[in-house]
Amino acid sequence: MENSYNTVTVGVDVGGSHITAGVIDLAAGLILNGSVIREKLDTQGSLDEILDRWATVIHHAFSSSGKSNSILKLGMAMPGPFDYEDGVSLMVGQNKYDAFYGHNIKQLLANRLNISKTDILMMNDASCFLKGEVYGGVAKGYEHVIGLTLGTGLGSAKYSSSFTYDAELWCHPFMDGIVEDYLSTRWFVSRFKDHTGLNINDVKELSLYVNSNVYALEVFKEFGRNLGAFLCEFINMENPQVVVLGGNIANAFDLFISECQEILQSRSIRIPILRSVLGEDASLIGAASLWANILV
Repeated sequence: MENSYNTVTVGVDVGGSHITAGVIDLAAGLILNGSVIREKLDTQGSLDEILDRWATVIHHAFSSSGKSNSILKLGMAMPGPFDYEDGVSLMVGQNKYDAFYGHNIKQLLANRLNISKTDILMMNDASCFLKGEVYGGVAKGYEHVIGLTLGTGLGSAKYSSSFTYDAELWCHPFMDGIVEDYLSTRWFVSRFKDHTGLNINDVKELSLYVNSNVYALEVFKEFGRNLGAFLCEFINMENPQVVVLGGNIANAFDLFISECQEILQSRSIRIPILRSVLGEDASLIGAASLWANILV
């Protein structure tokens, strides 16, 4: 059996407003206790400010794990568009990481961590989420899986024959626009305001209105119908064994899943729709598991 020091790596989840890092034991498929560090970021800051902060968080997580005698290897879940192989950011005009555009982020981060660029692997964030759930979560043991991350934006991914891919369906034509228009936080905020004139910040806040405002539950039900209609298309594209839902909106799973399943059943689609069991840890584990076939 491999020495556990040789099978640990740091998983990093880069979000639109935060960075989270944690040390994962790949042999066990678990995050080491006390190693997870999460910090908010000004993602419209300068290139140096952001990368210096990243490096500090990664160092802190690694040193907190008790495994810092091992060689530092990073697996990173990154938003796109991004050249994940070479490490060059292609993000622009998304109100995040504009300062990264055109720069080799993988090399610049490696320089700060005193490691080689080859010690950093990167993948799309939605793909890392699904990879994590397959590697150590609710989809473990399945061979063909699709997943959605439902939050500020929409992420979509597919897993087949040990490989995970970004499905890139956020801009798929849907109803009167694209699917992200209907399956993201901004849809909930806008729809509830249409019904009530009230302003909310997010889905968590909307869930607090469910017992006191009849429109709150109706908005969740309508979302479930929208989700079901889109999943009919995604499932027909990929023919998966199971669907996994993650992201902040999935925390309200019980408020919309019945309507979603009714739409699927009306189209004679009867496959499990599962909520992520790893939550935010899925992306960390998925990112770290990019090293699984190399270190384990």
